[in-house]
Parts: sequence; C-alpha cells; structure tokens
Amino acid sequence: MEVAPRDTTDRVNRLIRHKKEISEIRVALRIRTIQTVTRWSSGGLAVVLFFSFIIANVAVGWSAISLANKIAIPVLVLSVGTFWAVRSMEERAEGHYKKTARDLKIELEAAEELRLLDAARLGLPVPDRQYSYKDSIPAELDSLRKDGKKYRRKHNVAQSVIILGSLSGTAVTALADTPPPLKYWAMGITFAVGAAAGFTGYYKWRERAFYLQQTADEIEHHATAFDLGIHPYDDPDESTRLAKLAKEIELLRVEQRKREQQLDQPHEGSGEVV
Repeated sequence: MEVAPRDTTDRVNRLIRHKKEISEIRVALRIRTIQTVTRWSSGGLAVVLFFSFIIANVAVGWSAISLANKIAIPVLVLSVGTFWAVRSMEERAEGHYKKTARDLKIELEAAEELRLLDAARLGLPVPDRQYSYKDSIPAELDSLRKDGKKYRRKHNVAQSVIILGSLSGTAVTALADTPPPLKYWAMGITFAVGAAAGFTGYYKWRERAFYLQQTADEIEHHATAFDLGIHPYDDPDESTRLAKLAKEIELLRVEQRKREQQLDQPHEGSGEVV
C-alpha cells in the first residue's frame, strides 16, 4: 500500500478539520436562528396581545370579551415566559452558540472559503475528485428529498386550511341570525383562507416539491445505473464512466436551478427564463 506524502496527509487532515468546523458552525447557526425567531416571535406576540388586551377592554369592556381575555391572558403569559427562557439560554451559551446568527453566517462563509483554498492547494488528481463527487451523491439526494418534503408539507397544510376554511366559513355565514362571536369567527376563517390561497399561489410550494422530487429521482437513476454498470454507464473504462456521471448530474443541477429561478419570477416574467 502506497503511503501518502507527509505534506499531503497534513493537508487532508486540515480538510477534515475544516469539515468538522463547518458542520459545528452550521448546527450552531441553525439553533441560533431558531432561538432568534422564537424570541422575536414570542416577544412580538406578547406586545401585540398586551396592547390589544388593554384597547379591547377599554373600548368594549371586560364582560363583553371575557372569553377572549381568558384565552389571551394565558397566551400572553406563555409568550413572555418563552421570551425570557430563550433569552436566558442565549446568555448562558458558550462557544459558537454564544454568537449571533449574523456572525455565524459570516464565520461559515469564511470557513468554507478556507476549506476551498486548502482543497485547491492539495491538488488531488481528477479521478480522486470524481470519486469524491460520486460519494457526495447520497447527501445530495437526502437534501433534495428533505426540501421536497418540506414544501409538500407546507402545500398540504395550506390546502387543508383552504378546504376546511371554505366549508366552515360557508356554514357559519349561512346562518340567518349570526351572533357577534360567530361573525368574528367567520371573519377570521375568511382571512385564513385568503392568506393560505395567496401564499400557495405566490410561493408555489407544490411545484417546488415536484421539481425537487423529480431531480432527486433522476440523480438516483444515474447513480444506480453507474453502480450496476448498465446503460449509459456500461463503458469498461471507469474514469470515463465517472466523468459521464459527473457531467449528467451537473446538468440536472443546472436544470433544477433554472426551475427554481423560473418559480421565483413574477407571473409576467416567468416565461422569459429558459
């Protein structure tokens, strides 16, 4: 077995350390992002509920909205408690978890740049890089399918809100003498249905999920054909097959990026993206 040069081994070890560092930063960034969103959401909800509580009780009176107060007060207390709990966790954090999400994003970009620089200095042969590229396919498939499931879940939730909201809203408004509480429910249901329909049409979650699943299936088809040595990867020369696999998968990635760009375009300009 041929032993790699000491310099090459050191650089490979540095790449491994870079990958570990990048993984740790990504985990910290994900957690800090969740903490930040939770903190601001709970704090904002607490402020809105507090002022709404005061205005509603002054304008309408406690007895008229006693049911709303019984719901709003526990939610207000829960929001304030969540805000301070997350704030306390942030203050006790150490290492990467002590930094803000913005600082972690900058640090992640810098770490990835350093990894690319060290990888470029290593100067691995093309076949080795092609093998590494092939080994990254399962992670690519997992990422595509995970994103596809996320968009599919959002689409299903929005469609459920539209269907159930339309039926319940029609039933509530069909009442001849609709009491005031039901009128408010009807208004809320109508707003939820409109918001769900608008978000579904704007973000195109169903189309995004479909294209991501389609790309994942095509990449998996090429990877399976390569492993089994069937057409179009039945060439006896493995380097030729690796080059063809990398070319086909890169073409699929380019097509997926074009589809995402097309979905991001407004309806007037969506036809201009090829």
